[in-house]
Amino acid sequence: MNNTVTSTLVFFIEVAKIVILAFAIVVPIRYYLFQPFVIQGSSMEPNFHQADYLIVDEFSYRLRAPERGEVIVFKYPLDPSKRFIKRIIGLPGETVETEGGKVIVYSNERKFVLDESAYLSADLKVPDMSPITLKDGQYFVLGDNRSYSYDSQDWGELAASDIIGKVAFRLWPINTVQKISSPTY
Repeated sequence: MNNTVTSTLVFFIEVAKIVILAFAIVVPIRYYLFQPFVIQGSSMEPNFHQADYLIVDEFSYRLRAPERGEVIVFKYPLDPSKRFIKRIIGLPGETVETEGGKVIVYSNERKFVLDESAYLSADLKVPDMSPITLKDGQYFVLGDNRSYSYDSQDWGELAASDIIGKVAFRLWPINTVQKISSPTY
């Protein structure tokens, strides 16, 4: 009977070691490097859909600033308990407006129409909006489904402190698994 108790005790100690090791590996990864995100809604269609399972990279923005075109997950500014997904359109110090279905960016005394053909169809238009000038640490974000997205056109600038991270991978549905890359402008 003593061997049985010893064997059982050794078994439970080994299981405890595995559980502790798993937590020591998974918890830091989950809370400091990557986290899952499931899309709710249609604001990012046609590129992302309801129930897509994404992995958000929380680490990259500790090393560099967010860039135009990146798809990000962030705390909704009017209710930080909610998480939103949108695309970065305007960067700190820029002025953004929409006119005639196009996004116009004023950056360093330069005006340009944002070429979004890499991720939006030509017939998808953004509603007209007056210019918004972004201060330091502010971003302008839009959903890819411009007519049905609740974004910076509605509630204004996004503070850098509200950004959780950029979308790195789509893992579900299985037929759309991919690394998410940003367009080049």
